[in-house]
Amino acid sequence: MRITRALITAASPAQQTLPLQRLVDRDGVTKSLLQIIVTEALTAGIEQVVMVVAPGMAEAYHDAIRTIATDVQFVVQAEPQGYGHAVLLARDAMQSEPFLHLVGDHIYLSHAGRGCAQQLIELASAESCAVSAVQASREQLLPYYGVVAGRPIANRAQVYAIDTVIEKPTPTEAEQQLLVPGLRVGHYLCLFGMHVLTPRIFDILDAQLHANPDRSLQLSPALNQLAQQERYLALAHIGRRYDTGAKYGLLTAQLALGLDGVDREEVMTLLLELLLHRRSE
Repeated sequence: MRITRALITAASPAQQTLPLQRLVDRDGVTKSLLQIIVTEALTAGIEQVVMVVAPGMAEAYHDAIRTIATDVQFVVQAEPQGYGHAVLLARDAMQSEPFLHLVGDHIYLSHAGRGCAQQLIELASAESCAVSAVQASREQLLPYYGVVAGRPIANRAQVYAIDTVIEKPTPTEAEQQLLVPGLRVGHYLCLFGMHVLTPRIFDILDAQLHANPDRSLQLSPALNQLAQQERYLALAHIGRRYDTGAKYGLLTAQLALGLDGVDREEVMTLLLELLLHRRSE
């Protein structure tokens, strides 16, 4: 299975400006968040980038990445009809091929020598199936993410066969339906914001849209149905995700980039000086 296209969703009213926020990357160069995300995809072998955006945002996004990506297509989501609807809008652009999907407000950092997207694509290509990245997260984070349950795959470290996906479950739902063998008590496999998906996801989303045309179309219910229809894996611990839309999210992402990059000593010194200053007040 060859994956050459990437879909980045950035149409949510809450995230329209986040991809344009500027951060100092690990190489010490200031870049837009979108440029960092697109570079993650290109480094993994992606050749074409498709972005689903809100009206009026395509030009600004294109300006942010024109120096690194030449094959970019923009699809406009005219009204905020849900995350799943944004994905469905990219159906024609994906041309019935499997694709990498990333969200436009997350930073992904890997310490494995290979990017998070590259690790995900390698597994999807080897197994010829959909794969979602997941991160073991404490129970307090359940209100913010989709959560998966599944069975560990024998002789494949951190790989799970997904059988259930629930969007933002309650602690009771998680305890009853989403426990995964081997995880620490109170921890669950939360979606990472990065997937390799097969074209079947579009059929599922389209059917769900027609069944409930007046409801916001979300992705997690479609992923749950995908798990019932075809082989669908989760890959854990490929790195860390940083949600820049969360409280202090941009700050946390910038610190993570700084501590993982060429300016690590400078960042650590600045943090120490700040803490010492606060303590002396």
